[in-house]
Amino acid sequence: MDEFEFVVIGGGSAGYAGARTAAAAGLRTAVIDGGAELGGLCILRGCMPSKTLLESSHRFRALQRAGEFGLRASDVGFDASEIVARKRRLIGEFADFRRGQLEDGRFELIRGTAEFVDPQTVRVHLREGGSKDVRAQSFLLATGSVIATPAVPGLDHSEVWTSDDILNCESLPATITVLGGGPVALEMASYCQALGTRVTLVQRSPQILRGSDSDAAHALAEGLRHEGVEIFLDTKLRRIERTSAGWETVFEQGGSERVVTSERILNALGRKASMAGFERADVEIRSGRVAAGADQRTSQEHIFAAGDVCGPLEVVHVAIQQGEIAARNAVRWIRGESGKPETIDYRLRLFAVFSEPQFATVGATESDLREAGIEFLSASYPFADHGKSIVMGETEGFVKLIVDRGTREILGATVVGPLASELIHEMVVAMRFRATASDLASTPHYHPTLSEIWTYPAEELAN
Repeated sequence: MDEFEFVVIGGGSAGYAGARTAAAAGLRTAVIDGGAELGGLCILRGCMPSKTLLESSHRFRALQRAGEFGLRASDVGFDASEIVARKRRLIGEFADFRRGQLEDGRFELIRGTAEFVDPQTVRVHLREGGSKDVRAQSFLLATGSVIATPAVPGLDHSEVWTSDDILNCESLPATITVLGGGPVALEMASYCQALGTRVTLVQRSPQILRGSDSDAAHALAEGLRHEGVEIFLDTKLRRIERTSAGWETVFEQGGSERVVTSERILNALGRKASMAGFERADVEIRSGRVAAGADQRTSQEHIFAAGDVCGPLEVVHVAIQQGEIAARNAVRWIRGESGKPETIDYRLRLFAVFSEPQFATVGATESDLREAGIEFLSASYPFADHGKSIVMGETEGFVKLIVDRGTREILGATVVGPLASELIHEMVVAMRFRATASDLASTPHYHPTLSEIWTYPAEELAN
């Protein structure tokens, strides 16, 4: 039996972050990963491949608009197989780099699938065959997530696409129905629409991006509609059927049954935690995820969790931070060090969607603050009245600031519009140092730039 001080199950972003942190602190560390490829969701089937495809579609959209800017771009076209080939090449390079990091000798890499025998021991079913048992003083659960398939008749058909399928599609359909209103649904809807596919999006909730403020969700939906995406909100999915005319999505909306027919259907209804083999770890499961505190510790004091398997945010930078915190707390626990454990702070909760237009937000939403009973003020400013965005021809959306009513400290910010995923970081920095609206309004911004748009709602909210 192999014995270690710290064993990480899962070699994705959270797992690798935890392993490198523990190894750097001197713990005898191992990483167990049974995937066919090393790299984790972000590199292999998530952030990087989707953004690579979207970069191609954004540039194609810009070429198609050349005439607006007095330019001539003739014979504009695309080859989906070449777009995917570029994606595979880049992802291969990213994955090779991560594989090198996992295999560089700082910790042991065990290629296999882990199953807990008891809370201190896992049995690893090795990829090359056979199995072996591994014991550890402390574990980090970082197994990520898998695609969720809700119990809708027909949705589990093998020909219904998931994000894995569309990321490798070398020939886009003429029409597609996208089920869902989260980041995967919105980004893939934008990708397909920009390349000429007629897209219909069916969302179960009353708004896209459930949990975001309604004004921002509405602005993003209107931007997508302006680009040509048809959107149905507040629906109940009834069934998916294959007919001679194509794939039918049957749903209810406003008490009436509706049917959308398309060449393909994309299931983008979310993901669920990957917890196979955890039963004998005897950790608490809550709302379909491993329950972990702000110190990333589970109900078992020696077992920690990080990333999608525990949530609450399915974003890579948070997963990395969680993995590092988990490892440092494991070091403290193993060595019996006194003092309070390190905890994660979600005050700077950051989220972005790379659709067209883009969406990004940081900190609290208005609904968060109402629920918490915190008095606030908010102000927004549209890109349609902003010089640089008018020059760019990108006038969809707005920026919004939310401040504490008394102190005017910035509590949250949202942007829907051009380069939102980049613009939001000015607000992350401002909030990191607890800036007020007055601080932001008095900070010089060069003209004309997109960034200066933040100063307009700041001026309105300044003391």
